[in-house]
Amino acid sequence: MIEKPKKQIYSNYTIEDFAVWKLLFKRQLSSIKEKVSKEFLDALDKVGFNENEIPNFLEVNKKLKNLTGWKIKTVPNIAQPREFFKSLSKKEFTATCWLRTMEQIDYLEEPDMFHDVFAHVPLLSNEDYTDFFHALGKIAMKVLDDEEKLKKLQRIYWFTIEFGLVSSEDQTKIYGAGIISSKDETENALSKKSTKREYNVLEIINKPFRIDAIQDTYYVIKSFKHLAKSVNEIKDHILK
Repeated sequence: MIEKPKKQIYSNYTIEDFAVWKLLFKRQLSSIKEKVSKEFLDALDKVGFNENEIPNFLEVNKKLKNLTGWKIKTVPNIAQPREFFKSLSKKEFTATCWLRTMEQIDYLEEPDMFHDVFAHVPLLSNEDYTDFFHALGKIAMKVLDDEEKLKKLQRIYWFTIEFGLVSSEDQTKIYGAGIISSKDETENALSKKSTKREYNVLEIINKPFRIDAIQDTYYVIKSFKHLAKSVNEIKDHILK
């Protein structure tokens, strides 16, 4: 059983932790490098992520504060929707700080920090992306007691932040963290096995999703500016 700390104590990471991070980083970056959006690769450099160092949240937060005003908020387990969206409204991204073991390298029942941090945190340095992310949190604050509206907002989050694709120089690229952190999702998302649809707010808020299976449908945005500009449409559909 992995002990799940409530805050990151960097000196507590073991030799195995560093080996796990290095293996996952090298393997997944190699898998996605030609398939992921340029914005994500640029963001990796901005936050200084590399294969040899587990990210130090204190150092990452200093960089994010200067770039977009965001920060990582350490949590022991996956945050429930209300806590998660409340944090987003404060420009805080909830992330675990524990890593899977070598024995769990290919399968994990819940997200560890590789998913939370490698896949999500770099794009917190991108202003258009974080404008959209922050807006989701602020919209959620108005519908926290309405399960149906909150569910619609979760669908927007799922098909963008977690499993979104972006059109880049006549190619479809990955930006969703759920794809970035998964070899199987990476292969599926850009293959002919899955359906790619143009980003459509009304369609997405009415589309259920499964968390226990590879996705069969992905939505493609034109750019992160396009995503940010869709906030008013999201408000119209959810806050009406």
